[in-house]
Amino acid sequence: MWSMEHDGEDIPEATEVSSLSFEPNQIPMLIEVFMPPVRARISNRCVKKTLTIPHWLNAEAERAGINFSQFLQSSLKEYLQIPDR
Repeated sequence: MWSMEHDGEDIPEATEVSSLSFEPNQIPMLIEVFMPPVRARISNRCVKKTLTIPHWLNAEAERAGINFSQFLQSSLKEYLQIPDR
């Protein structure tokens, strides 16, 4: 369902159980989907990015003990004016 939302597709309405037909060994099962936790988990997952910086800058940053991932996240939030979550 998340990918359908993400792609802008319409989410189909639930099918009434009475409109379905079943084989003798089949039973209907209700599946309820609550999307907010799914959306939150997907939007907060980490993605790997590759970047290129000059060797001298990398050496200075490593010498200073900078965590590149934390620094990039912090800098992007500041640049985009996004508050910490």
